[in-house]
Amino acid sequence: MSIRDVSLFVEVVGHGYPVVLMHGGPGADHWSLQAFRRCADRFTVVFYDHRCNGRSAGAPVSSMTWENLTADADALRQRLGFDRWAVLGHSFGGHVALEYALRYPDSLSHLVLLDTGGDSWWPRENAPRILAGRGYHAGTVQLVRRFFAGRIAPNEMFPAMMRFGGAYYHRHANLAVARQLLHGEWHAKVRPEALIFAGRELLDGWTVMDRLGEIAVPTLVLAGRDDFLFPPEHQAALAAGIPGAQLRIVERAGHNPHEERTAEVLAAVRTFIATGPGVSPQEPTRAGGRSSM
Repeated sequence: MSIRDVSLFVEVVGHGYPVVLMHGGPGADHWSLQAFRRCADRFTVVFYDHRCNGRSAGAPVSSMTWENLTADADALRQRLGFDRWAVLGHSFGGHVALEYALRYPDSLSHLVLLDTGGDSWWPRENAPRILAGRGYHAGTVQLVRRFFAGRIAPNEMFPAMMRFGGAYYHRHANLAVARQLLHGEWHAKVRPEALIFAGRELLDGWTVMDRLGEIAVPTLVLAGRDDFLFPPEHQAALAAGIPGAQLRIVERAGHNPHEERTAEVLAAVRTFIATGPGVSPQEPTRAGGRSSM
């Protein structure tokens, strides 16, 4: 779908109140949030790939700025004909969601922050310390530090994930990865250049912790207990900074609780959006189908 100066990959499924999903990464795509397809029985679920991520194309990686990432999302909202929508952001997508809530406060009715943070210090500095404490080899810990600072070569991305990818899960990481592949995640299109640019430029020194009090929409902060990127102490600080935010920590889950504790996470999201203020029986102007034009 042509949005502003890019071609965004977009897929819209279901019927009901609109919910847009902002995927993590950077460098990943919408496949990482496929579990939320099950919400299509109640909501219109909007999947898309951020510019320079996944199957979205047409712009140089240097255009991946907060201004453009959030403006793309709001232009997509307008194109789909929604006055407002609920926004769910996971990991890096949560950073985009926070920036979106601050820049376009009248465009969203609910904010769901899933295993994300308001400060890049956590994955860049604290995550290596957490993994060192969990017994990871010093070389792997140093690799993690370089990875989240964007100090890797494109061909290092997959080998790096093989070395510390298990840290993203509570346990049985190999089974979890196999399960995701079985459910189609092998279709994912990974873009290492987006990860590298974001680590070196976009996320270097990024924080919105001093602006959280400006967020006025109902907010749910939801995360796995064993998340090494954004641990529970940061989730508590994030929720405390947003007026009226709810905090829910998912036990026996890591950075991707929607994969490890799918039923619990989906139930929490469904209830939060369906019972919160601002949800109307709006019939979306676009529902179902797929666009990648």
